[in-house]
This record gives sequence, C-alpha cells and structure tokens, in this order.
Amino acid sequence: MDVVAQELPIQVNQEQKAPLFMDLEDVTQKAFGTVPDCIRHMANSAPAHAALIEAGNRLDYAALDVLMDRVAASLHINGVRPQQAIAICASSSIAYAVVFLGALRAGVTVAPLAPSLKPGDLSAMIADSGAVLAFIDDDVKQALAEARQTLPIPHVLLDANMCPGIPAGWLAASGTPVPQTAIAPDWPFNIIYSSGTTGRPKGIVQSHAMRWGHVQRAAPQYHPLPVTLLATPLYSNTTLASFFPTLALGGTVVLMRKFDVAGYLELARMHRVTHTMLVPVQYQRIMAHPGFAQADLASFRMKYCTSAPFSAALKADILERWPGGLIEMYGMTEGGGTCMLVAHEFPQKLHTVGRPAPGTDMRIIDENGRELPPGQAGEIVGRSATMMTGYHNDPARTAEAEWHDGDGRRYIRTGDIGRFDADGFLVLVDRKKDVVISGGFNIYPSDLEDVLRQHADVSEAAVVGVPSERWGESPVAFIVRRDGSDTSAQALLEWANSRLGKPQRLSDLRFVASLPRSAIGKVLKTELRQQAMQ
Repeated sequence: MDVVAQELPIQVNQEQKAPLFMDLEDVTQKAFGTVPDCIRHMANSAPAHAALIEAGNRLDYAALDVLMDRVAASLHINGVRPQQAIAICASSSIAYAVVFLGALRAGVTVAPLAPSLKPGDLSAMIADSGAVLAFIDDDVKQALAEARQTLPIPHVLLDANMCPGIPAGWLAASGTPVPQTAIAPDWPFNIIYSSGTTGRPKGIVQSHAMRWGHVQRAAPQYHPLPVTLLATPLYSNTTLASFFPTLALGGTVVLMRKFDVAGYLELARMHRVTHTMLVPVQYQRIMAHPGFAQADLASFRMKYCTSAPFSAALKADILERWPGGLIEMYGMTEGGGTCMLVAHEFPQKLHTVGRPAPGTDMRIIDENGRELPPGQAGEIVGRSATMMTGYHNDPARTAEAEWHDGDGRRYIRTGDIGRFDADGFLVLVDRKKDVVISGGFNIYPSDLEDVLRQHADVSEAAVVGVPSERWGESPVAFIVRRDGSDTSAQALLEWANSRLGKPQRLSDLRFVASLPRSAIGKVLKTELRQQAMQ
C-alpha cells in the first residue's frame, strides 16, 4: 500500500478488452445506491486499480475496501451506531479518506471540519454536530495544546504521513465481523459546516439520497475511469462534489494536501490527470505561473470550477491555453438550484454561470417573495432532487432558507441576486447580503470590482459597504496591487470614481497584501467590513 505510483494500473477484462469500471447506466439509472457499495463492486471486479494517491502513497480498491470494513468494525466496537456522527478535523490524506468512507459504510454520519478552526469554534461545531468520536491530526492536536483546550469527546490521532495512517491500536483486525447496515436514502450522509463568509457557520445536513443525486448528475462527465486531481480540502463540499463521483465510477483520486502551482502541474503530468475541480483563485495562479506554457496537460478531459465568482476573462484564457473542456458549476452546499456553464460549448456566454442543470427548477423572486419574469433581477431560488435536509439543530434558519411556490413546493434560497437572459442563461449580479444601499440606491459590489480590475495595476479587488451617517452605507474598496506597481491609493480612487456613476462612487480605497479568503477561495467580506470600520 505504500508503493509510489508513477503509472496507474488498470485491470482489463481480456475477453471484452475493456476496463472493469462501474457501468454508467448502473449509476445513472439506479433509483438509489451508495458510494461504499460502488467501491465494493470495484474491489471485486478490478481490485488492483488505484483508488487513492497522496504524497507518494497509493491505495488500490481491494485494500481500500478492506480498510473501510476495518474502520466500520472499529466504530461499532467503540459504540458508534448508524446515524450517529463522528467528526474529522485534519488535513487531506489517504487516512482521512479511509475514515470518511469507512464511516459511511457503517451508516455513520461524518462532520468534516476545517483544521484551521479556532479551538473554541472546533469544540462548538463538534457539540452542534452531536459527534461522539473525533479524528484529528498532529496540527490540530498542537493547536489544542497551545490553547490549553481539549476536545469534548474521545479522539483518534491520524498520521497523515503514513499510509493508511490510522493507529493500529484503534483499527480492528482484518476479518473482524462488520455489522450489516442497510442504509436508507434519508439517512444523514454528512454535516457540512458553511464557511462563515456571511455570518455564523451553519451545519448543512446532506442525506445519502442527495449525495447519490450528486453522483448521478456528475457521472456522464466523469465516465469512464477518471483520474481526478483535488487540491482543495476534504472538509469542503467543493472537493467532495468531485471526490465521491470519481470513486463511485471506479476512478482514481489524487489528493494534494496543500496547493501550490508547481506541485499541481507536476502531479497532473505524473498521473496523467483527466479531471480536476479548482476554485477561481487557483485557476488564476496556475494560468499566471511562468511554467504553465511548458506544462504537460494533454491528458485533461474536463476541468470544473465552483465556489466563487469566475471572471469571463479567466475562463477565456483557460479555454485558449489548457486542453480539455471547462464546466463552471453554480450552486450551494444546501442544494436546490444548480446551473452549469459548459464553457467550451458556449464561449459567447462566459459572463454567465450557464443554464439550470437537468432536473433543476430555478426561479427569480423579489423581496416580497413574488416570482419575477425573465430579464428582471432578484433573489435566485432553486429546487431539485438534491436539497439539504436542513440546518442541523436550527429549524428557524432552515425555514428562512426556504421559499415555497403557489403549489407549496419547496425551494432553497441562494441569497444571490441574478437574472436570466433571453437564452435562459443565469447572470449573477451579487450576493444579497453584500448589496450596498447608499442614498436609497442599490449598489452591487461586483459592478465596482469589475471596474477596478480593469486598471493595469490591480491584481485583486473587493468592495464592501460600511455605515455612513449621510448615505446609510458607503462602498469601500480593498485592492491587491500587481507586483511592481507604485500607483497611489488616491490616484486609483480618483481613476475608479471617474468611471463610476455618482451613487456608486467609492468613499475610500485601501491597499492590502492579500484578501482574506476561506480555504476554498471565497473572499471573507465579513472580515473586510470589520477592517473598514477600524
């Protein structure tokens, strides 16, 4: 299991001369299935095929299947029962993936938590999730020790530098009986905590049926035998939206513990990567890297992007210089509406996030909850087979996140402002909570950011609203300058305001070394608002 993988072995059926991957129709046409069952199928049909690769370690499907059973048995021995929760708070590794998948086989819910959390926030999320056991790594253990704080529940220490990295003293022996668990579609699969970019994080409960719907929706693009490189953390739904479909279809997941451009390009070359999921800031850094033009990316079939605004110019650059297709996914961890922009098929629509995905019903509503016609901007709501059960332990906030149409059907509110164009493509305007109301006018920060990014000295821009006695709110810009720039804040402020409408004009502009971002690249505007008011 600790062999460095230079090439990915694919088992071949000698009679059919075809890889023994999961049949596409078995996945897309099946009313309900589970990822653990798909992995068992691969373990039986193509046991030597690589399932997980990380930091030079390789785990094939046969070994993964055995380890999942051992984790499931260990959880049972430790008193963890189906539909109870465990927490995982660690950097991405094979050990992390094995624990997550083994828990799912046991019918146990997983709460994946960010290892960068403050100890107090970590304890609060563990308590909220109801987890009865936690899995952490050395970094989290050290952070707790420095804060002189302990976890409120028992924990298991993962060694991310070992394959599989799960303590032998905790892991049940091979062959230990595993209680048979018939997983129901409505059982909780995981509890994903929101990034907190717009306030207190919420525990989003996704069911097994919802995750199976994700697998089915992704299957046509991933089939056959994907090799998927993931450089965002496993606690993020952005990552899991590619992680589970890849394994359900018998592909190979290459995990990158910490993203850096040179390392990413080398892994893509070494493992002949076919698919990837990245956030816009990662694409931006890859495309700007001096070694990009020489990188071997010919094996790519499809690239995905989600989680943050994705500029039309960056999409166009990727289409021109990076082999393979490009799909932008717009949606929420809560589920509901999902839009897909197949950018290589609609290069004239790069300013949009695409059309609603099959099986998705998306509407635009006004502040009073009334549906608006195409062309008018309002809040985006969506409905599909993939919708969260609700926010964990928070029925009031769950109700706030829902909208019902005239027939009583449930939709999920996105909190985003947008409109559909004449061709049915969704144009995002801004986040509802980010809209600045100044002098009675709605000012969309994204419009101001677009203007600022046109300046040759601006690398990144973010605009937030701050309280104003005269106007109610006033927009303030935070700018990351390009290397070598010596433009002044006053000169850039005057340049921008000369191009903005009078109600849009910036009251202040500040240079920063970097914009505060979540681990998946979302700008943390709550932090910027706090800075602006200091």
